[in-house]
Amino acid sequence: MAKIKEPVTQAVRALRAAGIAFEGHPYTYVDGGGTAQFARERDVDEHLVIKTLIMEDEEGRALIVLMHGDREVSTQALARHMGAKRITPCAPAIAERHSGYKVGGTSPFGTRRQMPVYCEAGIAELPRVYVNGGKRGYIISLATQDMLALLAPTLVDMARP
Repeated sequence: MAKIKEPVTQAVRALRAAGIAFEGHPYTYVDGGGTAQFARERDVDEHLVIKTLIMEDEEGRALIVLMHGDREVSTQALARHMGAKRITPCAPAIAERHSGYKVGGTSPFGTRRQMPVYCEAGIAELPRVYVNGGKRGYIISLATQDMLALLAPTLVDMARP
């Protein structure tokens, strides 16, 4: 069986440049399938699959939010933590402009613009995570501590109960 050629995305380049070990996991991208699609196809706990969301504050300043695949972000809790009035998800076209990635393939690594990163605090307790590799249908896994070291996120309790 032929080996599947894996993409070389900006995220892959950023990880290689930082000397971070990772493993690629191509999967069948389904529009709207999200983290559940990957988790089902690869038989992985969806809690370990991390969503990369591009959001903005009331003044339009963009930020990256990392959340467990099986949880939702409490934008109120995040706004309170940041001292912002409001945090909202960016429209897809705006998110793509900030990140340089198509929605559904957004990685927190190698983004077009530098943005502050906010990570659900519970993610830091996991030994290994799965996160988008910068292309629809491509997830990478890496040690959580390596991800945290590279992104230097602010850890926040922001999972919706």
